[in-house]
Amino acid sequence: MTSAILIPHPRVHARTRAVEIRPARRRIRARFTAATADRHELYQLAVQSPESDLAFLERVYRRRNRRSPRHLREDFCGTALLCATWVKRGGRTAEGFDLDPEPLAWGAAHNLEPLGARAARVALHRKDVRARGERPADIRVAQNFSYWIFKERGELLRYFRRARTDLARGGIFAIDIYGGPEATEEIKDARRIEGGFTYVWDQARYLPGTGDYTCHIHFRFRDGSEMRRAFTYHWRFWTLTELRDLLREAGFSRVESWFEQSDENDRIGRGNGRFALDPTGATCRDCSAWIAYLVAS
Repeated sequence: MTSAILIPHPRVHARTRAVEIRPARRRIRARFTAATADRHELYQLAVQSPESDLAFLERVYRRRNRRSPRHLREDFCGTALLCATWVKRGGRTAEGFDLDPEPLAWGAAHNLEPLGARAARVALHRKDVRARGERPADIRVAQNFSYWIFKERGELLRYFRRARTDLARGGIFAIDIYGGPEATEEIKDARRIEGGFTYVWDQARYLPGTGDYTCHIHFRFRDGSEMRRAFTYHWRFWTLTELRDLLREAGFSRVESWFEQSDENDRIGRGNGRFALDPTGATCRDCSAWIAYLVAS
């Protein structure tokens, strides 16, 4: 197995296709340029929202167990931003699993070291995500479609089975998923990010016969420079119904689908970071693209 280093989460919930955004022509003293920017920092700013994601996961866990979760496991953790955010609250512990040493080292230096003594509550493992953790997890999560690295049904089923057996009593396993008519089109979506750069999600190739799916992330800057293919992903595109069936086959007795919502006055239709329980996906039936979580226990 190869590592999915940092996985894109375009947060698309669009009813209309986004257009490319050209960099401003006027001269601006930019904080970021292609020559000076750090791709991991850009990714965290553009893609990740750990506070809102953890708030959602904790809410679902509390809804099921009437108590607070204590131990988090982040699979395909990359820079372990989710782990670092989790342990900022007292008494919590976390584990992160990834095979690639570069993002793990970057995360240890930039996300864990600033925590001081609290960093000791995070264990980072350069191991396959199917490896057993130090302790069973209350919440185990694989975000940003990272598990799509498993292209064969048997491989993904084995991962799901390992995830189930390594949960604590009452624990939940959550994966997010991207879908909708535009999800498999060969298009680009560009979005300006606060801080002075543009994030570009590039769906470069989809092969319907095999499900092979190649995507890139590019970053554009105010000075006109560009960091092309800062991240590249070679996946299989899995559908929600396939994943739900696999989770049940893996032994999970309860699998819920939570779809990201959009604000009524948002004409673009981008997601607002709030997820609603929706077994049929009816709230997103008119969406050209959507994000959802499958939560299994």
